[in-house]
This record gives sequence, C-alpha cells and structure tokens, in this order.
Amino acid sequence: MPSPTAPALPAAVLFDMDGTLVDTEHLWWRAVEGAARRMGYRPTDADLPEVLGRPAGHTARHLLHMTGTATEVAQQRLAGELDAAFAALVAQEVRPRPGALRLLAELRAAGVPVALVTASPRRVVDVVLRTLGADWFALTVAAEDTVRTKPAPDPYLRAAGRLGVAPADCVVVEDSPVGLAAALAAGCRAVAVPSTVPIPDEPGVTVLGSLEDVDLVLLSALAAARI
Repeated sequence: MPSPTAPALPAAVLFDMDGTLVDTEHLWWRAVEGAARRMGYRPTDADLPEVLGRPAGHTARHLLHMTGTATEVAQQRLAGELDAAFAALVAQEVRPRPGALRLLAELRAAGVPVALVTASPRRVVDVVLRTLGADWFALTVAAEDTVRTKPAPDPYLRAAGRLGVAPADCVVVEDSPVGLAAALAAGCRAVAVPSTVPIPDEPGVTVLGSLEDVDLVLLSALAAARI
C-alpha cells in the first residue's frame, strides 16, 4: 500500500518578533510602565490591549489620552522616548524564546523562506538580529516599512509580496491578538503561541503553548489547510 503523500511545505513562514521569537514583551511593558509613572499614571492589565503588540505611537497616544495631555508634538516625543527605552532594555536582556532557534534551523534545512514581521522600529529589530542572527531571515519588515502596522494586514502583505508568494500559502507565527488580527486580515493561516495575553481558539488559528510544540509537519499541514 503506498504511503500517504506528505503535505506540501508552506510557501513561507512569517514570524512576529516581540514575544514570539524573543522574550521582549515584558521589556516593552517595563519601558511603558516607566514612562507612564513619570507622567503620574500607573498602568494596569486594562491597558494591555493598547500596549502589547502595538507600535510606540499607538501606546504613546493611549498614555497621553489617559493623562489628558494628548497633543501631536507630545505623542511624537513620547513615542521616541518609548522606542529608546525599549531598545536599551532589549540590548541588555533580549533572549530567544524556547524552541525558536530549533524551529528556524528546521525551516532553513527544509528550504522554507522565513521573514520577520514586527511592529517594532528598525533600531530594535537590528538589536534583536544581533542576538538571533540576521541570516535566518530572507527579509524583515519593521514599523517604518508600511504606512499602517498591525492590526492592519499591511506588514504581512508586504512580506508575502516581497517574497513573491501568496499570503494564503503562508503561515504566520504570532503571540498577540493584535498580530493575529493582522495575519488573518492578510489571508494567512496562523499559529499562536501566547506570551502575555490569552488567545482564544478561532477559525484559521492553531493555539499552542510554546514554539517547542511547533514543527515543520504542523506548519505544512496548516499551509495545506489540513488542520
């Protein structure tokens, strides 16, 4: 009896960065918390949707709104301060999440193109790549590379377009609801490995506990819409 045909490989795997490949979400929260407290505001879990997975400009606008001091100039200044504080913390403390390097190596061995797609600025991406290794990735998409960032689909659409593949043939690996919204809006299949915020099951998303639970077989099955 012939053996069953293995699922085709994904056309590409598109990874979020913060909280997915590297353990940085707590560092972003520390940067935000420090800025907020200097403004006389103490962030709580209620602020998480406006902080985790969000670019600095969005979080700055939220903090200024909560303190009643929102102006365009103040938002730009605070966003710059948040980015600088986050980059400094990442440079000191960034670590790959468990299973990240093993999964990247497995994809490289199989010849599957990999992209890094993040709402973080290029200066933070460059710091992270010095830890992870830039050569894992065919390309990177940072906050500056699209007019709209997550939860808009633009970053994932840009990555797929630059790789010359259809979004529907790609699998995204994310850790936040904001990032998953972007992936699904782009038409990709998705694996969720929650880092801070719980992620409910929904169509098109496979929720797992860790990157250690993700491998090429699972990603190929997802790309083939078999699970």
